[in-house]
Amino acid sequence: MAQPATGPVESPGKAPSKTLADTAVHPVDEKLPAARLLPAALQHIAAMYAGVVTPPLIIGQAVGLDTAGMTRLIAASLLIAGLATIVQTIGLGPFAGNRLPFVNAASSAGIAPMLAIAETSAPGHQLPAIYGAVLVAGVFCLAVGPFFGRLLRFFPPLVTGVVITLIGVTLMPVPVAWAQGGDATADDFGAMKYLALAAFTLVVILLVQRFGRGFLKQVALLVGMFVGTLAAIPFGLADFSALRSAPLAALPTPFAFGTPEFQPAAILSLCIVMLVLMTESSAGMLALGEICERRTDGRTITRGLRTDGIATLLGPVFGGFPTSAFAQNVGVVSLTRVRSRYVVAAAGGALLILGAFPVLGAVVSLVPMPVLGGAGIVLFGSIAVSGIRTLSEAGLDDSSNIILVAVALGAGIIPLTAPAFYAGFPAWAQTVLGSGISAGALVAVVLNLFFHHLGTHSRNAVALKSS
Repeated sequence: MAQPATGPVESPGKAPSKTLADTAVHPVDEKLPAARLLPAALQHIAAMYAGVVTPPLIIGQAVGLDTAGMTRLIAASLLIAGLATIVQTIGLGPFAGNRLPFVNAASSAGIAPMLAIAETSAPGHQLPAIYGAVLVAGVFCLAVGPFFGRLLRFFPPLVTGVVITLIGVTLMPVPVAWAQGGDATADDFGAMKYLALAAFTLVVILLVQRFGRGFLKQVALLVGMFVGTLAAIPFGLADFSALRSAPLAALPTPFAFGTPEFQPAAILSLCIVMLVLMTESSAGMLALGEICERRTDGRTITRGLRTDGIATLLGPVFGGFPTSAFAQNVGVVSLTRVRSRYVVAAAGGALLILGAFPVLGAVVSLVPMPVLGGAGIVLFGSIAVSGIRTLSEAGLDDSSNIILVAVALGAGIIPLTAPAFYAGFPAWAQTVLGSGISAGALVAVVLNLFFHHLGTHSRNAVALKSS
């Protein structure tokens, strides 16, 4: 007996109908209409913006840049972030770009080592020394990226968790100083008016986070900074000179902050940080691949890390810093379930526009230091929480792992609690060990090798899981 047909029935005279497999587009490759694409891109911009401008704000303040210099530094950071994000999402042939809804921008992980470089460099040579180290770190990322998968076992959650926690902890003095007015040499440093404004900003952020819904809750940090700045105006704590003097449109000038200088200790410090950033990027790509239901293989990770390297290499030319993944935007994709890479590419295009118009970057510099202090406590505290969350998944019920984390955290906190601890060491050692992040990372990697790799053939299940 003839079996009934199971395929689609075609009407006479009509073209064969396409099956779902022929017409379906993977959510990552879906091109959304403008009515959906623009609001989704705005959410990504809101989630990343504070993080993108944080490194130039902190480094610019540390090296004593004037208002015009701060504006150029912020514009360059936005421009590099936009370019890196577009390359990452759209791709650069088979060479670069993971083609996922992945945001790349200047990472906060490099702030503490760069501050240490600035402190050990002569006035006028601070940014050139930083940019020389960043440039070599970019070359290092491009060279190591294709082989990084083999090195991942030396950077398990134990190591990355320690580093991320130390990033948040070692940066906490920065927003505390901002909350006191920002200028430690001023007579009114720590005045009650500054502390009150910082506390008010923090309270606004907490209220929006508690009672806000949807998009408003996601941008609680920006809302707090906006309301805090408005509250500062009647008391004369907001300076609008940057907005009046900033050019409407201008492209960043190559090497505007000086020709890069190459100091071995500074280079070593940022290459260590680059390894941590590559680990974070790889973990972010794997997580995003799971969220988007698109397999992330070795080639995808290699192309993604090449994008990090290209952006980090270009950074010193225009005034950018080490570039990596933005975990908060992975959270946006997970929360909204909008997985189109073209949404994130549109957000990258918006960052390019912001970078090409310095007057928009100057708006950020209007935010008073105490307002930044209140918001910075939340921002840097959340980084430390991310590290703690990573450590919680690293098998801390194993005694070896507990010792590893304890010693590494202790080594990382020494420069914070006793800044003169390494004063008798050579200059190169002061640069490396004077950064809590670099010191903690070195100790964590060495102890991970000692406990879980060297001469160890049988490890318990917990140790295996963590490594």
